[in-house]
Order: sequence, then C-alpha cells, then structure tokens
Amino acid sequence: MKLYIAEKPSLARAIAAVLPKPQTKADGCIRCGNGDVVSWCVGHLLEQAEPDSYDPAFKQWRYEHLPIVPEQWQLKPRPKVRSQLSVLRKLVKEADQIVHAGDPDREGQLLVDEVFDYLKVSESKKRAIQRLLISDLNPAAVSRALSRLRSNSEFIPLSVSALARSRADWLYGINLTRALTLQGRKVGFDGLLSVGRVQTPVLGLVVARDREIESFVSKPFYEVKAHLKTAADEQFQATWVPSEACARWQDDEGRVLSRPLAENVATRITGKEALVEQARRAPGKQVAPLPYNLSALQIDASKAFGLSAQAVLDATQALYEKHRAVTYPRSDCRYLPVEHHGEAASVLRAIAQSDSTLESAVKGADPQRRGRAWNDKKVEAHHAIIPTAKAVAVERLSADERKVYGLIARQYLMQFYPDWRYADTEICLRIEGGLFVAKSRQTLDPGWKALLGRNEKEADELPRLEVGDRLLCERGEVVDKQTQPPKPFTDATLLAAMTGIARFVSDSELRKILRETDGLGTEATRAGIIELLVKRGYLQRRGKTLASSEAGRGLIDALPEQVSKPDLTAHWESSLDAIARRKGRYDQFMESLGKSLEGLVSELGGLVPESLRGVPSNRKGRGAAAGRRRKGGTATGRRARKPKAKVTG
Repeated sequence: MKLYIAEKPSLARAIAAVLPKPQTKADGCIRCGNGDVVSWCVGHLLEQAEPDSYDPAFKQWRYEHLPIVPEQWQLKPRPKVRSQLSVLRKLVKEADQIVHAGDPDREGQLLVDEVFDYLKVSESKKRAIQRLLISDLNPAAVSRALSRLRSNSEFIPLSVSALARSRADWLYGINLTRALTLQGRKVGFDGLLSVGRVQTPVLGLVVARDREIESFVSKPFYEVKAHLKTAADEQFQATWVPSEACARWQDDEGRVLSRPLAENVATRITGKEALVEQARRAPGKQVAPLPYNLSALQIDASKAFGLSAQAVLDATQALYEKHRAVTYPRSDCRYLPVEHHGEAASVLRAIAQSDSTLESAVKGADPQRRGRAWNDKKVEAHHAIIPTAKAVAVERLSADERKVYGLIARQYLMQFYPDWRYADTEICLRIEGGLFVAKSRQTLDPGWKALLGRNEKEADELPRLEVGDRLLCERGEVVDKQTQPPKPFTDATLLAAMTGIARFVSDSELRKILRETDGLGTEATRAGIIELLVKRGYLQRRGKTLASSEAGRGLIDALPEQVSKPDLTAHWESSLDAIARRKGRYDQFMESLGKSLEGLVSELGGLVPESLRGVPSNRKGRGAAAGRRRKGGTATGRRARKPKAKVTG
C-alpha cells in the first residue's frame, strides 16, 4: 500500500481526486480503488514542548533557571489533532511506500518529516520515502506532479533549516521573554514582555521611525527655476544645480537653505541669455514587472486597497485551497518554469472567464510571448503566484478574494505585453555662469503599463535643441519648499522594510549578504508577525498606518540594542538559508546561538528597565495570563536543574 501524507485535508482531496476510483472516505484518510491511501496532517500535528516538560521547576518563572536549553528536544502532539496523529501512526505501519506531500517550502518539509521522526518510522522505510511537490491544486497539475516524484532525502537540508529555525525561535523567545518579563516586574510592569528574533526587530523599526517623525523639525529650502523661451517661442523650465562654491549654504542632501542666495541667482538670470551645453534624447524601455511572490503581492494589495498583510494572505490561501484559482500562495519566488509557458493560453482563458474587467486585457495579450519570468534556473521548490487554468465564478469570491485575484491575474497578463518604451530628454544650459538642467520622459509605447489603468502625468515634452543654441531666460523664480518628515509605516511599507532589511543594517558585509537572502522573516510569517505585534499591544493601527504603543517603546528601550536591531536576527536568516542550500551547518548555527543567548540573558539580568516604569500593562491574551500565573517565586530559593545544549541533533 502506498501512503500519501498531505499537509492539509484540501491538498489530500486534490491528490485523491486523480487517483484510481472507487474511493472510500474513512477516519482521517481516503482509500483509493487500487489500495493506496491518502491521509493528511492538519497543519502542525506536533509542537515544541513547554519548558516544564523538561523540568517541573520551570513552571515558575525564575531568573536563575535561564537560559533554558534542552539537552534532548521534545515534541508533543497538539491536543486538538491528537486523533489524526493516531490515524497516521496506524497507516505508516501498514504502508509499503510513503509519499511526503507537504507544502513545497521549508516549513512544509519539516511539518511532515517531524511526524515521521515522532512515529519512529524505520530507517529503511525513511530512505524510500518519496517527495511530491504540488503548487497548483487543479487535476492536470496534480497528475503532472505525481509523475515527477523525487526522493525525500533530497530535501533533508530544507528540513534541517526549518528545524534550526523552530528551535532558535523557541530558545530565543522563551528565554528572552522570561528574562525581560521578570525584570519588568521590578519596575511594576505586570504583563508579558514578549521578545522574538523577528518580531522584536520589526517593532524596533517602527519605534525608530515614530521617534524620527516626532523629533523631525521641518526646515525651509529653496529651488531656483529658469523660465526659458526658444527662438521658436517654445517655453519650458530648467532647475538650478548649485556649484561646489555654494556648499556652505546647502544641507547634506544638496538642498539650498539660504533664500538670499536663491533670490540672488533668480535676479541675476532674469532677462539673460541661456546657452545649451548638452542636449540628449535617448530611447529607453522597461520590461514588465515579474509575477508576484507573497510579499510583493501583499505590498501592492496594501497600496491599492489598504488591505493588511494578513488579509492578503488569507484571501490568497482561500483562492488556492478553496477555489483552486491560483497557485501555491506562500511562495518567495517570482519566476516560472519554462514548461509552464505551454499552459499560457489556458490560463488566459480562465482569467477572461473569471474577471470580466480583464477581458479586453486578455484579448490584447500575446500568449506566444515569453519573457524573463520563465527561467528554470530561478525556480526551486515553488514558483511565482499566478492564476490557474481553472475559471472561478466571481460571485463565489469574497470582496478581498476578488481584489487579490485581480492583482495576481493582471500581473500575469503583463508578461504577455510588450515593453514600456519611452524617450528621455535632458538639456543642460549655462546662464550667467550657473548650470541649469531640464529633464522629461515621454511614453512612446505604453506596453504592459496600459494594464495599470491609470493615466500617469508626464512632464511636458522639451523642445528639440542642439548644443550651442541660445535661448532667453525670461525670468528666474524662487520656489519655497519645506523638508518633510519620513512617513509612518503601513503594512505595505513595513513588509517592504522586512524584505529589504539590508537597508536598515549597519554592518556593510552583512548588508551585502542580506541583499541575496529573503530578508527579515519569511513569506509565510511576515503577516503573522505584524498581526502578533498588534494583538499584543505593541503596535496600534491608525487608519492605514502602524504606530508603536507606549508598551512597545518601553519594551524596545529595555532591551540591549542588538536585540532590537535587525542585524543579528537578519544574520540568522542568512545562516538558515545557507543550511537549506547545503552551505551551512546546523550544529555551528546552534552553537553560535547558544553563546549569544548566554550573553544576552546575563546582560538583561544586570539591567533595570526604567523605560517600563509607570507604563500601563498590556495584559492581553493567554500569554500574558500565563506569565502572571507563573509569577510565583523570586530569583532566590531552590536552584533548578538547567539542561545543557545538545548541538548535534
């Protein structure tokens, strides 16, 4: 008997749908006509054991216990899904062949692999396990995936990377949360102070931005415009570019801060001759943006519709699981397999049938066009999020699902449109010894930009001029401007900051590494991190923007700087990615983590978090309640056994 184990029931049903009939639904599985069985997990069937599972003394929160580092890691069945684990235990024993059908990502790999370990599947049976990678739940795609089974052993590094991530999260979260919560009680903060290797740097970004906005002092600056007229009475404007001699009247960004200087320039050029020193007109083009990965989709949906990152993930997950209208949603890839191009015509038909607003866009698409999106070298476990060849009845979709489907479909359609072609013009003029520059861009062919449905205002086209042409500067004008504070974070900009975390990292070498990795968090976790910070009262939603609360600021101020900055945790993301690519080692990662944790716990123990004194407690959720229940005991009394780290697992 061949046993397929899917990550979720919806995926199991999609697999069973293309296997031999007749089929029988049994307890926790589907039995097929040829004797094969399809079963499933319900997300994670197992979870990391709580500290008191390692030592009952850890039920009380005491600083002397820290850091808690298990010697032998324990997983425990999640109570609500224990019965499904029992079903799998029986089926695994009966099976001659097992097929791992977890989601095609790091977490999906570990989720099923850890069940094999927990159920003590024999080594010989483990070596024979096959891997089924499905990113599209429609029957044709599932059948194709079934014909391309691979050895599960190929994906061991992916599983080990996810294991390291899971254990790092536990160690970092449990120990630093307990440490800071206990210290917070010393200044009267009777609530949970949650610390996480991703959530805390994300909160730190928002706190830093909010304070930058609050401390911002707007300053006036000035631009000088030359109003020019050609011999043919064509009129346009050029902007003054200050020389080095003006540096003392400029700020770090080159803005002129002296109005008398600007007025002097404007007066001097009025009625004077302008000489053309350079006149360039260069054609340019821009290819269509790539299809979406999850973060790019969340960013665009937030900008277009004000949807939270979590709302976009939920809608995309429903489009994938419930409606089978899009491919696997938690993808970090923006490319497609070359062979997928053969399905383009079918996918385009499905888009036209599903979204009437895109019918004309589908008619204008060229299904034979194959651009940079189709690149096998850029595709690993999963590909970009695109529509499937299954049409979906729009009335069956929620409002959010319709919006998200429209974005995904439009982005896919762009791949079948020509490049956006434009012409850039730049004119450099000399007036009374000063340099003035005029620039414009005119669209020659909108190409894929026609699908954006908005008329972007372009600069007026500049006249055709030649080097040596002489013009009249009719007048100079001083334009008063004010420096603007940075904008508060929104879901879109915070997600962009998490994916482009290198911009916020101080170390130049680490910044270089991070440009090639996933950033802070993963495609699957970023939305949840933002929602968790809101739920725990550290962030607040104010319309479309996100702001830090008093408790959130107090928490960041109470921590050593390295915990609230993205440098360290972003470096871990790089290390985890290296493990997944067979370029890093689990034991080295965990050993480094252990040393770092010891130092942080020691440092926190010597700090009194004055930033939390008088701050209202964020007594929300089970976590905070649990923290209060475990309050018993102080830093004195019986010294509990403290397990040592085992880094060879």
